[in-house]
Amino acid sequence: MAHHAHHQPGQRNWFARHKVLTAAGAIVAVIAVGAAVGGGSGDGDDKATAATGAENTAEKSGGGDKAKKKADMSGSGTYQVGKDIKPGTYRSTGNKLGCYWERAKDSKGELDSILANDNVVGSGYVTIAADDKLFKTRGCKGWNLVTDEKTGTPKSEVSGNGMYRVGVDIAPGTYKADGNKSGCYWERDKDALHGMDSIEANENVTGSGIVTITPQDAYFKTNGCANWKKTA
Repeated sequence: MAHHAHHQPGQRNWFARHKVLTAAGAIVAVIAVGAAVGGGSGDGDDKATAATGAENTAEKSGGGDKAKKKADMSGSGTYQVGKDIKPGTYRSTGNKLGCYWERAKDSKGELDSILANDNVVGSGYVTIAADDKLFKTRGCKGWNLVTDEKTGTPKSEVSGNGMYRVGVDIAPGTYKADGNKSGCYWERDKDALHGMDSIEANENVTGSGIVTITPQDAYFKTNGCANWKKTA
C-alpha cells in the first residue's frame, strides 16, 4: 500500500509536465496539436478527436460566442485577472479540437509563465485564481462563470471527451467505457485549477475501462474514450 502511494505522485507529475510541454505548442499552432501528440499519454484528448473540419470549427468558435448567449468571456483572447475578468470557475462547452487555455503568472510568455493549461474537447472547466495575472484562451467557445451551488440533473452516461462537475453534470457511481482505442485517458479531480495536486487519480485505458467517481470528487475529466455509462 505504501508502494502505491509512492508511485502515484510521480505518475501525476509526469502527466502534468507532459501536458504543459505539448499544450505550450498549441499557442503557436493550435490545429497542429492533434498531429503532434504521441500515443499513450494524458494528451490522448487531442489525438483522439482530430475530427474532419476541425479547422473551420476552431476558427468559428471564438466569434460565435456573443451571438449565442453573451458569454462572460470570449473564447479567444488574453485577459488580465482582476481587471478584464474576475477570478472564479469558468465553463466552456461544445468545443472541437483546437480549444486551448492557459493560466499564467506573468506576461513574459515563457514556459515558466504557465501555471496550468489544457486542450479542451467537449466541455471544460477552469478555476482562475485571484493571484493569477493572465488568462489566455484560443479557439474555444465562450466561457461562463459558474456558481458554487449544485443545480442541474446529473447524467448517468457522458461522452468520452469532456470535463464534468460531479453532482451537476455527472452522478457519482461506477462507470464503464467499452472498446477504447489507445489514447483514452481519465482523471478524477478535487478542483478545476488543473495543477499537479488537482489530480486524485488518473489512468490511460485501452479496451474496457472502469472508474468509480465518488461524491467527494469535484470533477471527472475524460479524453479520447468511448462513452462512460453508469453500472452501479
